[in-house]
Amino acid sequence: MNPSRLLLFCLVAATLGAQPSPEPLRATAERLRAEAFRTHGAYADLAWLCDHIGPRLSGSPQLDQAIAWAQDRMKAAGLTNVHAEAVMVPHWVRGHESAELLLPAAQRVNLLGLGGSVGTPEGGLTADVVVVGSFDELDKLGEAVKGKIVLFDVPFRGYGHTVVYRHGGAAKAAKYGAVAALVRSVGPVSLDTPHTGAMDYDPAYPKIPTAAVTIEASTQMRRMQARGERIRMKLEMGAKTLPDAPSANVVAEIRGTEKPEEVIILSGHLDSWDVGQGAQDDGAGTVTAMEAARLIQALGLKPRRTLRVVLWTNEENGLRGGKAYRDAHRAELGKIIAAFETDSGSERIKSFGLDLRKATPEAKAGALVSLKSLGASLEPYGAIDLRLGGSGADVSPMVAEGVPGIGVGHAATHYFDVHHTQADTFDKVEKDDLAFSAAALASFAYALAQSDVRFQ
Repeated sequence: MNPSRLLLFCLVAATLGAQPSPEPLRATAERLRAEAFRTHGAYADLAWLCDHIGPRLSGSPQLDQAIAWAQDRMKAAGLTNVHAEAVMVPHWVRGHESAELLLPAAQRVNLLGLGGSVGTPEGGLTADVVVVGSFDELDKLGEAVKGKIVLFDVPFRGYGHTVVYRHGGAAKAAKYGAVAALVRSVGPVSLDTPHTGAMDYDPAYPKIPTAAVTIEASTQMRRMQARGERIRMKLEMGAKTLPDAPSANVVAEIRGTEKPEEVIILSGHLDSWDVGQGAQDDGAGTVTAMEAARLIQALGLKPRRTLRVVLWTNEENGLRGGKAYRDAHRAELGKIIAAFETDSGSERIKSFGLDLRKATPEAKAGALVSLKSLGASLEPYGAIDLRLGGSGADVSPMVAEGVPGIGVGHAATHYFDVHHTQADTFDKVEKDDLAFSAAALASFAYALAQSDVRFQ
């Protein structure tokens, strides 16, 4: 046998271990699916979370309410070791904000301040607007933007490509003396719905106010500039950052019967931005993780390994929850078999992506074979891809330390249409999609819990 193939064979043999036979996996998955569609518990929980608590920004009373609610729900489901693990989180407050075009024609501009932004001086600021389509275009203008408001009108070409303007636009504009920065909302469509999100300052330059404007407003100002018209705006933002506030990750378990020290994490993040209801981001992920565990518990299934639900705090503007969990659980990181995270909306699961940061290419190939060995558990759900890929923001601190991450990939057909906007509300969630995803997650995680698979 070729030496490289022999090495791969040995790695696969080492990682596969004992496997549950396919038929019991399929049968259990069918039961979990039937229970999910019978009860629609995830849909009911998400409706309550959205309608009674609403948006849940770090440091807010609403996030505190959600933390208490989640513990109550998981205790009611019969999970054990339900508790909150304290975390200090950033506390940014939006305050009053408004924008108005003064020239070439007076009109209101809809906007949302970006998380972490400073506010304007009292009474606001008034300045001309300069529209640019890239950082390179800004660099060419240089100090010509001094004393002005820079608008980054960058079309959506995928979230990762475009979000850099939201994160770094203010610092880039401040470098050349701009007094404020605006960014075209990071999304493919808009119904006059601006998109908020986190931003970063560069300590080398002044902190200037920064906000997102709608696609409609951004493209309008580009047209005005193309016609040679002077664009003048009054901007008011009451944003401020308060001292860090107490918060918590919520944790609950189904204790393993044979290998309780080996842990499989199911997770989503409880916090959201302060607009809309946080239904897609990430109320859906939160209730999917909760419901997956509830389904297993409701059917009386007894996993060999421990299944642990973790609902993260402060994903949106700091990742304090994920970092705090990594630090508090360092002693057991080597015993975490996998950390699932679902954070891409409420549509149906289409993939599970295995994220191994420290593995060699050969080890990754063997781990992928192990992942696919559990595929029978997903047969009742149709085509769900099992592949190597990214995991999630909250689990990333652990994954960087060598914990295998598993990203839960949802269809996300319309996720970025409403992501981080006032339109992220419960009415856009399909009941059957949530039931499908909760059952698929439960089936796959339970199959992993019953196996001896280790991915590295």
